[in-house]
Formats: sequence, structure tokens, C-alpha cells
Amino acid sequence: MIASLSGGVQWVEEGALVIAVQGVGYRVHVTASVLNSVPRPGVHIDLITEMIVRENDVSLFGFQTVEERDLFRMLLGISGVGPRTALAVLSTFSPETLRGAVAHDDVAALTRIPGIGRKTAQRLVLDLKDRVGAPTQAWQPAKVAEGDADVIGALTALGYSLAEAQAALATVPPELATLDERILAALRALGS
Repeated sequence: MIASLSGGVQWVEEGALVIAVQGVGYRVHVTASVLNSVPRPGVHIDLITEMIVRENDVSLFGFQTVEERDLFRMLLGISGVGPRTALAVLSTFSPETLRGAVAHDDVAALTRIPGIGRKTAQRLVLDLKDRVGAPTQAWQPAKVAEGDADVIGALTALGYSLAEAQAALATVPPELATLDERILAALRALGS
């Protein structure tokens, strides 16, 4: 079992990195936060990994912390949640935000995760409530205006986490009224 990797990023793929370790390139599926922290090939990176072996596939999933890896394992134990969905959860929410959403039964927030519908979100809350613990920081459910929910949805569909999308949206001037203008302004904020 491959538990961690430490090496240089050879190239970046959609949702994955290829990391060179002792002359061998390992493709590692990673969260959006890992992808955002790797600006270019050649950067050295250390990842905690989880190897998933299936009948016709062997895949590596990489995380910045052991806590993220442990949450990934918990998510895999939930019926209907596979590795790609578990990675989408951790790409959308930080571990702390996920704990807060689960502790406060915020099904609506969990449905913002790509690939998670209402029933799966309810199952996440039910199955994780006793396992993830309470959030360590004061947590408040995200209050999002109807039009802003579309902006956040567009940004998370592009691979940004919910926290990144909300932070970018907070920088959008209120005089920008159309959905397209608000999305472009948020993308500019994320790019700077």
C-alpha cells in the first residue's frame, strides 16, 4: 500500500497530478485545494495518499493532511459514495466546514457538492454525525441570496471549493447585477 508520496510534480491533469518519485510517475487524484496550491510543474509536493484497488482499477488519491484522508475513508464507508464523490466532498468543503454542516444538519449546503443530491446529502448527515465530531470553530450556515447561489454553483462546478467561491463572491461589487457579470468578477477575484 502506498501511504504517502514525496516528489516533484511532472504535470497537472484535470483533477490529478503526476508526481515523479525516484524516476516513477504516479498519477494521484487530488482535491481542488491541492490543485490550487500547485502553481506549475517542477514544484516539490508531499501528499498523504489512499490507494483504492478494484477489480479493473488501481487509483491513488492524495491529500494535504491525515485528517482529510481520514474523512475520505469515512465517506467511502457511506452507501452510494465512491472515491470520486468523496473527493468532490473534500474539494468543496474543508474538514472543518464539513463537520459544521454535518453537526448542524445542513443538507442544503451538502447538496451544493457536485454529484450529491438531497437523499445522499441526508445520508451523509445521518452516517457522519456521530463520527466526525463537532466543529472546533464557531460555525454558521452559509446565508446565500438566490442569485448568488447560482454564482457559487458555477464556481464549485469549475472546481473551486465552497469556501473559495464564497470568499470570491464577497469581493463582487453589488452594482454588478447579471449572473454573468457576477461570475466573471468572482473568477477575476479567484485569479488574482
